[in-house]
Amino acid sequence: MIVFTTTLQKFGQQGEKTGWTYIAISAALAKKLKDEKKSFRVKGKIDDHVIKGVAVLPMGGGDFILPVNGEMRKGIRKQKGAVVQVQLEVDTTEIIPPEELIECLKDEPGALAKFNSITKGHQNYFTKWINSAKTEETKARCIAHTINFLAKGKDFGEMLRTLKKEKGETGV
Repeated sequence: MIVFTTTLQKFGQQGEKTGWTYIAISAALAKKLKDEKKSFRVKGKIDDHVIKGVAVLPMGGGDFILPVNGEMRKGIRKQKGAVVQVQLEVDTTEIIPPEELIECLKDEPGALAKFNSITKGHQNYFTKWINSAKTEETKARCIAHTINFLAKGKDFGEMLRTLKKEKGETGV
């Protein structure tokens, strides 16, 4: 486990990361967690807010960032420029797709083939998005979108961008 104090930062123009709030993790700190050059999941706390299954993303030179999404910012009640206490360790908990998604994938061979062809990390994007649904109706819509886009050979990012363009939201 690593423990450190840092300041919340926010990207200006940074491609797909534009506007993201994040915590910078130096190469030295990241190496104490896991000697890795690619993304991996962590759990722990930001201040008193518990986090789990959150991906840290490589930024080059061994440095990483931990994106701090809206739910996390709400939990810590802080924004860009605020100082936070961070405790992190590698999260090895397996993320299991919902049973309903698996059943639907069995009925759509093209979607199943696409799902099985993407990395576990990318499968997790779909799983986490579906599991974040607050109602059964929303969960069903998320599963339907997932199946439809996978059947078209689209990945998670393409799905979200298309849904946002079409509906002005993330499709939920």
